[in-house]
Amino acid sequence: MKKKLVILSGAGMSQESGIRTFRDMGGLWEEFDVMDVATPEAWARNPVLVMKFYNDRRKQLYESEPNAGHRGLVDLEKDFEVHIITQNVDDLHERAGSSKVLHLHGELKKARSSVDDSLIYDIEGCELKFGDLCAKGSQLRPHIVWFGEAVPAMDDAIPIVENADILVVIGTSLNVYPAAGLVNYSPKGIPIYVIDPERPQVSIRNVAYIQEKAGKGVELLKEKLKERT
Repeated sequence: MKKKLVILSGAGMSQESGIRTFRDMGGLWEEFDVMDVATPEAWARNPVLVMKFYNDRRKQLYESEPNAGHRGLVDLEKDFEVHIITQNVDDLHERAGSSKVLHLHGELKKARSSVDDSLIYDIEGCELKFGDLCAKGSQLRPHIVWFGEAVPAMDDAIPIVENADILVVIGTSLNVYPAAGLVNYSPKGIPIYVIDPERPQVSIRNVAYIQEKAGKGVELLKEKLKERT
């Protein structure tokens, strides 16, 4: 039976694919106030602006391709049962070929009803428009977990981490909750690898740091996992 390898991926995972991050220098939050584009209040106040913001992000995603890091995680499925839990709203893990991907913060290429969270639709093309309605007649909104909203996928993520044999954290500062708290659910004593050019300022036991970007870091991870086996 293959060991369960659980990956927690964040913005740094997709940065080498040209996906701009929100918190880095030159990131999206320097151009936009989070309160204007990523909160329920922003949606209620100016849905057209919010849709334009995510339409622009979606256009960027269509121009991006999976990088070596994404593809390297697919290769690991030959030897491990790989589960990816991502904070990213892009579909680069899926496009690379990963078979088990859970999105904590929603998916950029999907929309959902503004009155019924269970009604989720694929967006045709790059744009969600004002006047695009769900089956119940309400305006469709981006299928994104905004600041101040619950993260329902955590209920699925926690048992995945609880059953991990190996945990790998890639491209996340581990400062965004509740996702950052997932590490605390990992079984005591399992090996944990953190791939990031900078060490996250957190205290975790049994950690091996790989201070590289995702592409190079995943290659080094593969070597370290081979050494363990």
